[in-house]
Amino acid sequence: MLAEPTRLHLLWQLAQGPKTVTELTAAAQAPRTVVSQHLAKLRLSGIVDTRKDGRHVIYSLHDGHLIRLIQETINHADHKITGEPVHD
Repeated sequence: MLAEPTRLHLLWQLAQGPKTVTELTAAAQAPRTVVSQHLAKLRLSGIVDTRKDGRHVIYSLHDGHLIRLIQETINHADHKITGEPVHD
């Protein structure tokens, strides 16, 4: 689930806190249908949870372990790209 760039971007956004589809669509700069399809896959896999807030659906990462996993994944990729030394 982490190998697709749009999904990874959505997960990074959700690692920052819960968001609506509208917020995620704007952040990903992708069509709403594409974002919705990716969110459906993430939800089916158990990575993403939803809750209703009036007419809006709020998406969030399932738990703190996933938040840390996403943050570490992005940080690792950043170190590889920038050449920054790795941490112990």
